[in-house]
Order: sequence, then C-alpha cells, then structure tokens
Amino acid sequence: MSFIEAIVLGLVQGLTEFLPISSSAHVRVVGELMAPGQDPGAAFTAIIQLGTETAVLIYFWKDITRIIGKWFKALARKVPQSDPDVRMGWLVILGSIPIGVLGLLFESQIDHSLRNLYITATMLIVFGILLGFADRIAPQRKELKDLTLRDGILFGLAQALALIPGVSRSGGTITAGLLLGFTRQAAARYAFLLAVPAVFASGLYKAAKEVPALLGADGRAAAAAAGEPSLMAIIVATVVAFAVGFAMIAWFMRIIENHSYLMFVVYRVVAGLLLLGLLWFGAVDPLGGA
Repeated sequence: MSFIEAIVLGLVQGLTEFLPISSSAHVRVVGELMAPGQDPGAAFTAIIQLGTETAVLIYFWKDITRIIGKWFKALARKVPQSDPDVRMGWLVILGSIPIGVLGLLFESQIDHSLRNLYITATMLIVFGILLGFADRIAPQRKELKDLTLRDGILFGLAQALALIPGVSRSGGTITAGLLLGFTRQAAARYAFLLAVPAVFASGLYKAAKEVPALLGADGRAAAAAAGEPSLMAIIVATVVAFAVGFAMIAWFMRIIENHSYLMFVVYRVVAGLLLLGLLWFGAVDPLGGA
C-alpha cells in the first residue's frame, strides 16, 4: 500500500466513521477500487478506527471524564448509583459486552467471509431502509436520562451488528435508538459514547497482533510483497482519520439537529445498488483476492 492510498483510506475512514453509512464498507470498497483484488483487511480497518475514536475522546472529553470520574466515585460510595452519569457508565459497559464477545467468537468470519462485497452491498441497502423506517415512524421523545437497562442491552446488540461491513456502527445503534423512542441527537450521542470502548479494544487488539510482525524486516518485506499496508501506512491513515473525523463529528451533530436521516438513507441505498452493479459487471472482486 502506497502513502497516497493510505491517505485516501484515512480520509474515507474519517469522513464516514460517524455517519450512518458504514466506514468499514467504504474502506473495503475504496481499497478494492484503488488496488483491485487487494482487500485492505479487517486489521487495517480496526487499527485506523483508533484515529476516529480518539477524535470522539477529545470532542466528548468533558462528558467522558465526568462519567468515568463519577463511576469510580460511585464504587467508593461517594456518589449514589442512581446518579445519571454513573448509570451512563454502567450502561456503556453493559452495551459494550455483546460486540466484544461476538467479535472474539467470530473473529475469523469477520476478518474473511463476512467481508464479501455482496454481503456489504446488501447490508448497505437493508439497513439504510431500516434507518429510514425508524426515522420516519419513531416518536423520538426520549433523552439520554431516560436510558434503561433494557435500552443498554438493545443498543449493545445493535452495535454488535456492525461487525458485518455495511451495517454501520453508528447507523445500527442510531436505528435501534430511534426505534426505542430516543431523539436523533440522543441516539447519536449515545452511539458515539458506546463505540469508544469497543473500537479502542478492537483496534488495540489488532495492533498487538499485527504491529510486532510489521516491525521486523521479514514482516515489512512480506507486507510489501503482498501489497498489504506497512506500519507507516497504517500510522499515516490513522492520523488522517483522526483529523478528518474530528471535523465530521461537529458537522454531523449540527446536521441532525434540524434534518432527518433521509439523505443518508438515499446514499446508502444508491451506494449499495452501485456496488451490486460493479460486482455484477466484474469491476470489483467480492472477496478481495482472498
């Protein structure tokens, strides 16, 4: 992978991570279009997501530090468990369990068979329609203070669906939130907070597995021969994803204050149909050369 390709994929990651359109699908497809037959890989995708999640940490720094601080104070019985921030801390932990467990149990399928572009195209369309349905019929009255234990579990299960490229972490979680009656802003805000533990755990786990091999001469040579990303390419993509992602959070939160998710629904369906067309005419390899 060249540095130009790394920069492009970093841009794609940063532009799409927080929109309900599936960043993993876009990184997978753009990577395939730039280097036919070569999938950037699930590990590459997971690691560069550390950049965009770092943007979440900074953007929501006050909220996150307040929640963590009160959660630890509650353990020391200095703050009641009924405190909204303490409850939020527990709900984020609870909601992170499904994606963590399923991610480990189905790691091989996630890294290989589920990256089939036919699956990606189908998920883009199906979950785009679901998002549009939820946005149109849901009452959207509840705020984050109304989160319950049941909500936390359902949000977590919805986030776990994002292990399939094309579903979208934010899209799946926001759709669930809308169906549960939460406002657009509340569903999006919780989706971003809920993603932090899962993305950092996944990214660091993949980095621990992949980076040591890339540091050695043999690993660098093997990556170059296979067209796989080098450690420097991963770093470049991650930094670019962070910078672009930070700007996208602010833009997205402003957009949903006064607009529906219709533009994202249309985009998902059109993108899914275009991808099916590219697959039908053999312009892209559904398995990325696997």
